[in-house]
Parts: sequence; C-alpha cells; structure tokens
Amino acid sequence: MAFFSYLISGLSLGAIYAIIALGYTMVYGIAKMLNFAHGDVIMVGGYIAFTCSISLGVNPYIATIISALGCMVLGVLVERIAYRPLRGAQSLSVLITAIGVSYFLQNVALLIFGANTKSFTSIINMPPLKLFNGELTITAEAIVTIIVCLVVMALLTLFVNKTRLGWAMMAVSEDKGAATLMGINSNATIGLTFAIGSFLAGIAGVLLCSSYPTLTPTTGAMPGIKAFVAAVLGGIGSIPGACIGGFLLGILENLSKAYISSQLSDAIVFSVLIIVLLIRPTGLMGKKQIEKV
Repeated sequence: MAFFSYLISGLSLGAIYAIIALGYTMVYGIAKMLNFAHGDVIMVGGYIAFTCSISLGVNPYIATIISALGCMVLGVLVERIAYRPLRGAQSLSVLITAIGVSYFLQNVALLIFGANTKSFTSIINMPPLKLFNGELTITAEAIVTIIVCLVVMALLTLFVNKTRLGWAMMAVSEDKGAATLMGINSNATIGLTFAIGSFLAGIAGVLLCSSYPTLTPTTGAMPGIKAFVAAVLGGIGSIPGACIGGFLLGILENLSKAYISSQLSDAIVFSVLIIVLLIRPTGLMGKKQIEKV
C-alpha cells in the first residue's frame, strides 16, 4: 500500500504543477514569452489567501476567490508594465526582466510579511478517504487538487476551442500581424492570457499551501521552476500536455524521494527532462512548427 500512497501523493503534487504549468503554456502559446515570475504570483496568491482567512476572518473559499482575482489583477499589471514594452525583444531581455519582476515580488512580500515562515491553514475542511480497511489513506487535499486540475484543463480546452475569445487567442498565436489586420486586438488578447494564467496561479498557490502548509516569500520559486519543466515536458503550448507533464513530474518526484533519495529527487526530475528533450525536443505532446521564410 505504501507504493499507492506515494503514487496518489505524486498525483496530487503533479496536479499543482499542472495548474501552474497551464499558465506558462498559455502565455507562451499566445504571446511567445516565458513569464518566469509566474512562480512568485503563486506566492502572492498564498499570502492574499492567508491574510484574508487568518487575519480578516474571511471564509476560506471566498478567500481563495479573492486570492485568484488578486493574482489576476497582478498578472495584468505585470504584463502591461514589464512585458508589453519587450514584445519583439531578444529572449535575454525578457529573461532579465522576468528575474527582476520575480525578485521585486519576493522582496515586497519580505517587507510586508517578514522572513518568518507562516503556518497556513488548509481551506479544505473534509475528512480523508480511507480504503482497504484503513490501510490506504487519501487526504481531502489530494482529492480536491486532482479534481480541480482536471476541471480546469477541461474548461480551458472548451474556452480555447469553443469561444470567440479562445479563437482570438489561437489567431494571435498563429499570426499576430494577420490577426490584427482582421480586427483582433492583440494587446487585449495577450493581456487576457496573462490574466487567466495568473488567476490559475492564485488557485494553485492556495492548493499548494493547503497541501504543504507553510508560506514564505520564496514559496513559489521552486514549484514555478518545476511547473515550467512540466510544461516543457508535456509540450509547451499544449493544454493537455501541461497536465500530463505535471502529473508525470509529480509522480516521478515523489517516487524518487521514496525509493531513491530525497536529496537526489530534483536532479532525477531535471535529468529526465533532458533525456526527453534529447529524444523529443517538442515535448510529449508538442508539435513541430515549420517557419516559412
């Protein structure tokens, strides 16, 4: 039963990575930019939920909604102030800007909340599920996180494929110049993409802190990096790929910690990414893009 316990914990962790990776994959798929400050938006979401639920006594579920909306506003501001002026710039400039935004958000959190670790109370107040006469216990956080991930993936897929705004996103992704000539506001479309990705980051931040109940200004740094790995592993730009990559990464990380070494688990995760990219550079579900010259 220990194996199944580690497997379910890995699926839960992978679901968090997947929700975060969906933000990466949407922004890159539409704007062709990598928002490496995305992990720190997760941290901001955690602190918003913490402040609302602990300090102000707001209902935890309402606090989660406030957190997601706050992160959405933050994502729009980051896109408008930091990334929009860099469209068409070299990748190095975008990377340096993203690192600057990341450090800015971390230091603002440090100034406001301090460096001490905050104890986060889980928003999920349900008993765990016990199977096989109590030999296998599945936490409520694991169940809710996995369900939320699958629902988010399904809704995003429907949104992109079945709505006018989703079609506009696909048009901008395919050819921003042609989309603009057809009357699509590319700036607003890219801003909407950042808003959706940051909204999901807020939800992921609350789920992450509920499953692993500690919060610091650097809480989102490593999950953000691993979610980027998950997005690349699944095929960046692919919504199902982000979810598959997230689940695979979470399972691999948990089983590595359990059966190989907790110190080497991160190295194993990144090594597998390198191997996959050597064999299939576009990721598991990515598609090769042919550029016409």
